[in-house]
Amino acid sequence: MTTPATPTLPAIDPKRTALLAMDFQNGILAVVPDPDALVERVRGAIADVRAAGGTIGYVRVAFTEDDWAAVPETNKTFSAVAAAKWMHHEDEATQIDGRIAPEDGDIVVRKIRIGAVSTTDLHQQLRDRGIDTLILSGISTGGVVLSTLIDTADRDYRVYVLTDGVADPRPEVHQVLVNEVFPSRAHLIDTIGLRELLTSPQG
Repeated sequence: MTTPATPTLPAIDPKRTALLAMDFQNGILAVVPDPDALVERVRGAIADVRAAGGTIGYVRVAFTEDDWAAVPETNKTFSAVAAAKWMHHEDEATQIDGRIAPEDGDIVVRKIRIGAVSTTDLHQQLRDRGIDTLILSGISTGGVVLSTLIDTADRDYRVYVLTDGVADPRPEVHQVLVNEVFPSRAHLIDTIGLRELLTSPQG
C-alpha cells in the first residue's frame, strides 16, 4: 500500500504576505500551556518573515471606557467583559508581550471583539500594502484564530495557520479545529515549514 502524497503548499511571496500575531498579551498568555515556548516559536517565525521582507501585524484586545459603554447586553461574551470592566487598554494585562514587541513599520490594531477584522481597520491596512496572504498565529485557537480565519478566508485571502504558533486553554478544542475544521479553509504549516517555504526559490 502506498502512502498518500503530502499536498504541496502554495509558494509564499513575502512582499504580499503578513504574519498576524494575535492576542499575545500579558494577561492572555497565562491561560495556555507552556506559554514561554509558544512565544519563542512565534518570535522565530516573526524574525523569519521579517528577514524575507514580509509584514508583521499585531492584534490586541483592549477597551476604553467608551468601548465598554457601547457593548449591548445582547453580546453574551462582551457584555460580561464590559460589566466587569476587564481589559482596559492601559492595563499591563492588555499589552503585547515584550519578547515579540512591534517595531517601526509594523501594523498594530486594537480590537474590541473576538476576531481581528470586524472592529479594526486591519483589512484596509493589509490591502493598502498589497497583501493577499496571511499567516495566523494567536491565542486562542477557538477564539481569535477561528474567527479571523473564517473572516479572512471569506475576504479571499490565502490563509495559512501556524500550527505550533496557536494555542488554546482546551487542548481538545485545539486538536479538533486544527485537524478537522481548519484544513478546509486554510493551509496548515508549522514554524519549521514556514522557514523552509520562505527560503525556497520562488517559482
